[in-house]
Amino acid sequence: MSSDLRIKKLRGSGGYIMASVNDDQQRKGNLGGPDLFLAPIGRLDSDTISKYFCNTCEKDYEGSPRIEYENPNEEVAENLILLEKGQYICATCGSTLAEYREFRKPDEMTDVGNARPMEQSNPFESPEQTFTPPQTTTEPPSFTEPEPEPQSIPEPPMSPPAPSFSTQQSAPPAVESQPVGSVSSIVGMAVYNEEAKRIGTAKQIGIDSSQSLVLVISNNDGSDQTIPWSNIKKVGEIVLVGTSSAATQVPPTVAPQVQTSSDSGKCPSCNFVNKSGSKFCEECGTKI
Repeated sequence: MSSDLRIKKLRGSGGYIMASVNDDQQRKGNLGGPDLFLAPIGRLDSDTISKYFCNTCEKDYEGSPRIEYENPNEEVAENLILLEKGQYICATCGSTLAEYREFRKPDEMTDVGNARPMEQSNPFESPEQTFTPPQTTTEPPSFTEPEPEPQSIPEPPMSPPAPSFSTQQSAPPAVESQPVGSVSSIVGMAVYNEEAKRIGTAKQIGIDSSQSLVLVISNNDGSDQTIPWSNIKKVGEIVLVGTSSAATQVPPTVAPQVQTSSDSGKCPSCNFVNKSGSKFCEECGTKI
């Protein structure tokens, strides 16, 4: 790794910083365009940052923004560990300039294995219901015969009156529902393959032509891709998929086109869902 340091502008979803970086850090921050991005580089020493610009304040500040991070060292899958996650925060207004996550494979020669199971409520399972059938009570008919009148000439007996029925019906059945636990949406989550590389962003869950559950993602190049749900190995802070060959490209006519405003935080270029109010995409740097 070269030890030469150069001052570069590193963009984030909520602003940018000016920092001295080496050649290896420049390669990490280069996503194929003229700009360099802060999220792929990770955490920098505050001494290397000379100033930063906050989109919320719409002004630049001398020195380094506040850097908050934690080291969960969480094994999100076999042979894949989340080492660190953090934020660059404006020291004046508290807005987030950029976020980052760093992963590591303990054994570089071994592929990523199955993810640890998570206990989550199924969003497609209906709550249990208790049905009480109506109860009907019917009283037996009552008959009343008239008393015969004393007459000298016998007359034919009178016909008895029509029976009267009293029907009593209970109130409508009561339906009791059990509340569903909290459900978190995976739309907008980052999608990684088993080589710990980001391949896109979760877009929607649906049913394909074979009535199988699938996940539709937006690739880094803007195209849509469908992945069978059986290939999803973990859903947590990220979505981890198995063999990438199981994923198929979705024809343009299948993927629904959703128009979103700039207030939603969704990037029109790479479809990454940023925080509401962000003016620049954290992933590609495009102005929202």
